[in-house]
Amino acid sequence: MAIAEERNFTRAAERCFVVQSALSHQIKALEQELGTALFVRSSRRVELTPAGEAFLVEARASLAAAERAAVVAAEATGQVRGSLSLGVIPTVTAVDVPDVVASFHAKYPHVYLTLRAGGSDEFMQDISVGRLDVAFLGLDDTTAPSGVTSRELGRGRLVAVLPAGHRLANQRQLVLADVAGETFIDFPAGSPGRLQADRAFKRAGLSRRVAFEAASTEFMLAFVARGLGICLLPEGSVPPDVALQAVPCVDGPYRMEYIAWDRFNPTPGALAFIDQVSRSSNRGPTPGSWTRGVITQQVAA
Repeated sequence: MAIAEERNFTRAAERCFVVQSALSHQIKALEQELGTALFVRSSRRVELTPAGEAFLVEARASLAAAERAAVVAAEATGQVRGSLSLGVIPTVTAVDVPDVVASFHAKYPHVYLTLRAGGSDEFMQDISVGRLDVAFLGLDDTTAPSGVTSRELGRGRLVAVLPAGHRLANQRQLVLADVAGETFIDFPAGSPGRLQADRAFKRAGLSRRVAFEAASTEFMLAFVARGLGICLLPEGSVPPDVALQAVPCVDGPYRMEYIAWDRFNPTPGALAFIDQVSRSSNRGPTPGSWTRGVITQQVAA
């Protein structure tokens, strides 16, 4: 699995804490036992053969089964153990992620938890193939989570974030037509975060200019604070800052937040974390126009 994912014997050996020669010998012995090559090797590249692709699927299942056996044994004694991989988008506002993670870790100290940042599309794909256990998603209201089981955590319209000295900063509310001519800072083209605004402007029959792309809200807000443009974000993503002004946009993008996980066989750690998130998301309303969703399970195709 390490070689298949790294596409490099040296990096795979480092990941497995063995010397490269030992790893190469093990693979050669495995190929001899199977009677077929698993990898095509050159001085620069390592690729899976068709047999290797087929074997990789079962290798993943075997390792997952071994890990689950240990987890099930722990469950028999009332413990939650194992690992939990968590994906977090940069605009989670329905729950306080650091607070939820800290509470989960305190309650389940024997679960090895890892967290990585990324986008909703990437996370849904990773969950569906077993590379990720749980993820927070943010999608526009015309897009449902796919390939995963999900619960809605909250929903609401994005707000326009302007430099404090902007001509529209003192308005009580705006419409998209008011800001269509502005320079925008937004997420990368094609990402779910970007599509929310792109589709809203298209529905309104408007075009806009996105001059700066960023993968994090911190970077976007720093550009806005310096007068380089404006952006559209969930109100909860905008911190108190004298250099920024958030103004409601009545026809702006409508966004849904979800927690998603494997539909077939979620781990005990994943189920415990989902329960922790559900409890946290029901504690009260979030600021501004954002509302918390009813926690009802939905399985998307």
